[in-house]
Amino acid sequence: MLSLGSSTPIYLYTLPADMRKGFDGLMGLITAAAMGDVYDGLFVFGNRRGDRMKILYFDRDGLAIWYKRLERGRFQWPVVEGNTASMPIEASELRLILDGIDLNSVKRRRRWQPPEAPEASSALSRRGHPNPRDPVEKPRKPAEIGQP
Repeated sequence: MLSLGSSTPIYLYTLPADMRKGFDGLMGLITAAAMGDVYDGLFVFGNRRGDRMKILYFDRDGLAIWYKRLERGRFQWPVVEGNTASMPIEASELRLILDGIDLNSVKRRRRWQPPEAPEASSALSRRGHPNPRDPVEKPRKPAEIGQP
């Protein structure tokens, strides 16, 4: 069974793939397209006609291939900007593709996202508050400012 976790990276191979390829052939496409580590993520491939899809992923103790052939209709791939062989997609987008929904007609609403995490050199936590584990600097008197 294929489970789509929100933390699992998913990469869509945007060029038509030969559906006769097995584990090694699909791994070769991943390597050639520099899609990432084959052991970390789901890699989605489609054929030229758009009626077949293979997903290669690592399942705890070995590689697995999930294969689907549509009896009627086609998978609607997202529009690719530029000449790229792969693109990352979210689990929700893959679910929409599998359900037969055209991603080009879907409008995604803006949602709140937390601000970018501060750099490691900052003494603030992810929420912008001082980290209680960091050493506390003693407040300086006005006469001490400017002195090391």
